[in-house]
Amino acid sequence: MSVSDLPLFSMLKTRIRWLEQRQKLLSDNVANANTQRYRPRHLKQLDFNAELDATTAQTSVRLAAATQPGHFTGASTGNTSFHQASHGSFEMKPSGNTIMREEEMMKVAQIQMDHQTATSLYARGLGMIKTLLGTG
Repeated sequence: MSVSDLPLFSMLKTRIRWLEQRQKLLSDNVANANTQRYRPRHLKQLDFNAELDATTAQTSVRLAAATQPGHFTGASTGNTSFHQASHGSFEMKPSGNTIMREEEMMKVAQIQMDHQTATSLYARGLGMIKTLLGTG
C-alpha cells in the first residue's frame, strides 16, 4: 500500500489537482480579458462530502451504526471528476467580455492560499508517518 492510497492523502491530492485545474482556468480568463465576447470559465466547487464518501467507500473503514443523524454512512454518492461551471457576470464591457480582472485576481490569491494549506497538510501527514516509522 502506498502513501497515496491512504484516505487523507487521496483527498489532499484531489484537492490539489482541483486547485491546479481552477488556477489554469483563471489564468485563461485573465489572459483573455481583452478578447471580444469571451465568457469566463470556472470549475464547479469541489464537494467535500462527496469526496469523503467516495474515499471511505474505497477503504475498509466503515461506521458500524449511525447513532446520530450527523454520522457518515460511507456510501458513495458520486464521482470525483471536475466539471466546468459557468457563472454569469453582472457587468459586461462594450466588447461583450464579462471578465473582471480584479475578481479573477482575488480568486487566484485565494487559490494560492488554499494550495499552500493543502501542501502543508500533505507534508505534515508525511512527517507523522515518518515519525511513526521511526525515520523522522
